[in-house]
Amino acid sequence: MSAQIRLERGDSYAILERTQRGSLDVIPWMQWLLGSLNRAFAGAEAVLASVLEKARFWDVHAGEPFNDCQRKLVNRLLDGFEGKLTSSKWARLAKCSQDTAHRDILDLVDRTILTKNPAGGRSTSYALVRQ
Repeated sequence: MSAQIRLERGDSYAILERTQRGSLDVIPWMQWLLGSLNRAFAGAEAVLASVLEKARFWDVHAGEPFNDCQRKLVNRLLDGFEGKLTSSKWARLAKCSQDTAHRDILDLVDRTILTKNPAGGRSTSYALVRQ
């Protein structure tokens, strides 16, 4: 809850000031506080869902071999990778050659951990297969 109030600090100060300078009616402040609590619960649920999805993924693939680059980038995908994953981005993020990135990606595609997106050619991109 304190993290949510910190995120909404400006609104928090504004509603407190209005309450203190007005008629001292605390109902608007209580409504704001309960709304903030509701938003804190929603945020906590989203974080928990993400953590559980990541844990389920690694449980399903516990016996499979992943090299360090694959593990690092699959974790990035599970954490909510922005944009499209291409072999060029993989190479840049993993600090490896384009060929190594391509081999890592093809290995994960063969094991149905990644899937190739419909657009091909120079814009070939990949996505994590959600279980």
